[in-house]
Amino acid sequence: MTPPNAPATHPATARPPAGQPLAVLNAAAEQLWLQLNAILEAHQSGDDLAGRQRNGISIEVLASIDSTNTELMRRARAGQCDPVLLLATEQTAGRGRMGKTWLSEPGACLMFSLGLPMQPAHWAGLSLAVGVSLADTLASTLPAAIAPRLQLKWPNDLWLCGAKLAGILVETAHVGTRPYVVVGVGINITPPPPEALARLTAQASSATAGSPATPAMAATPPTGLAAHAPELDAAQVWQHVAPALLGDLLAFEALGFSAFAQRFARRDALHGLPLRLSDGTEGTGCGVDDDGALLLLTAQGMRSVHSNEVSVRPQGDRSC
Repeated sequence: MTPPNAPATHPATARPPAGQPLAVLNAAAEQLWLQLNAILEAHQSGDDLAGRQRNGISIEVLASIDSTNTELMRRARAGQCDPVLLLATEQTAGRGRMGKTWLSEPGACLMFSLGLPMQPAHWAGLSLAVGVSLADTLASTLPAAIAPRLQLKWPNDLWLCGAKLAGILVETAHVGTRPYVVVGVGINITPPPPEALARLTAQASSATAGSPATPAMAATPPTGLAAHAPELDAAQVWQHVAPALLGDLLAFEALGFSAFAQRFARRDALHGLPLRLSDGTEGTGCGVDDDGALLLLTAQGMRSVHSNEVSVRPQGDRSC
């Protein structure tokens, strides 16, 4: 493993491969290491404090972990704030927004977290920028007839033909004066079969038992890239999305959400739809504001909805 505060000197670190999938991911990591370090080097400058802190990236591929986000946040709080890309083929305690559990069958989902020192002028809209990056990159891997149906469901989900393709969890930590961001990504490669979906749904219900009561809101069914591009595997998808994500995070640091606003608008799954919030408020989606807050036109007027307040569901069928 790369020492916590030293530049990466090896393409990737990993546990001994337990099978072909890990071996394939390790091979992909070697290529990614070269690409990601080239991106970091291109963005460094002598007067850029955050850039000087990004002195090389390490990549780790693990068979199993509780949560890649949780692990990188643990490291950050212990003072390990170097760039790192951490992937696991299985997460036993994966997390989503508002404490929700991220559940997946082993091997069916690409799950990774990217930890990076960042110092943007404003953090607002970061999760939307991450979504834009992933959506635009993944769309390029899909058939032309399907690519426009890859949309962004505010604030942190990717939908393909009305079904959930991917989720995002962005967390930040401060170690002294150094802000550090951890971007967690889960992309479904193959959707779970019906029996596995029933088991995962039951696990999710058990995991949320005892939480504060909210109005019941039906879960969005999952889909996977392989349903439309069966030639893609997790390693190929990782090689597509990770370099673009790193480049877009650096662009966000320099330019903020304004650099992503038009790209988000083109993929906004909720614009013009009747929506219901988890607090019972109803209205029509009207895009997002300059800070990435959802604009909801209600009977009482326009309301700005922030991601830490509510969940939102469109009403009606959005399938292909």
